[in-house]
Amino acid sequence: MSKRQTTNAPPAPGRLIGYARLSVEDQVHDAQVDELRDAGCDRIFQEHGSGASPARPVLTRLLSELGAGDILVVVRLDRLARSISHLLQVIEDLEGRGAHFRSIRDPIDTSTPLGMFSLQVLGAVARLERALTTERTKAGIKAAKARGKLPGNPGLRERRPEAIRAVSKAREKLYLDELTASAHTWLPTVRQLRPQHSWDNVVRVLNRRGHDWTVERLRRAVHRMVREKLAEKELLARSPRRAPEDHPMTLVAAIAIAHPHLSLRDIAAQLDQMGERPARGGKKWQPSSVRNLLDEAHRFGLIRR
Repeated sequence: MSKRQTTNAPPAPGRLIGYARLSVEDQVHDAQVDELRDAGCDRIFQEHGSGASPARPVLTRLLSELGAGDILVVVRLDRLARSISHLLQVIEDLEGRGAHFRSIRDPIDTSTPLGMFSLQVLGAVARLERALTTERTKAGIKAAKARGKLPGNPGLRERRPEAIRAVSKAREKLYLDELTASAHTWLPTVRQLRPQHSWDNVVRVLNRRGHDWTVERLRRAVHRMVREKLAEKELLARSPRRAPEDHPMTLVAAIAIAHPHLSLRDIAAQLDQMGERPARGGKKWQPSSVRNLLDEAHRFGLIRR
């Protein structure tokens, strides 16, 4: 594999996985790749683009593929994150997967006590930065009121078209930034389930993981990601029509695909927590009922053994 090639295969568990973001002026060669190889990374994912850009499709894919014991390695923090808050968000997601993070030139290695201490310091800095920003904003508004000036954008108060367009553009950019920053926490599940499974089932599976989606908001998010070429248009295809009585089967299949490590008893417990009525009556779901539905889903081609 050439140094310019981006790795596409999922990393094996427990490996050192490198991530290098090459800026526009470093397209020919970048010493990051050599440093990552010297650090022991046998797989290196390369991203090409400006650090200011929120679109990081290679990073999004890499984060979704890391598993327990894996260590994400970068040369410097600025090669990974756009801000301290973005860095902390990425590391929090890694911790949820049982993975770790290491920066070669910075004293951060979340697999060591010293590295975790450095991370806690960064978190305190981020909280201080947010508090100071809030304090400055409030002080600015108070001073403006004392001078007789109204807070906010005067162009918006006067309904100027150019001001309305500028605010609309800024909101759209903020929305896209938020989507791309969080995509590694929800887009892989959408890719697993769509379009074979309904949006309703996808939302229910995601929300069981701690998300707070609605069908309308998730569809809008996926539409936007497709428009920006950060997701595949096939995700938006119409899901197959199924009879209402097939709903338990499709839901069980969706849970099994999104959580392949769950046992039959675990899936039954999730169905109970979702408030789903047992397929054959009774008060609680039984592992045998889950197994029957999984067998049925296999016959329909919804899941593979």
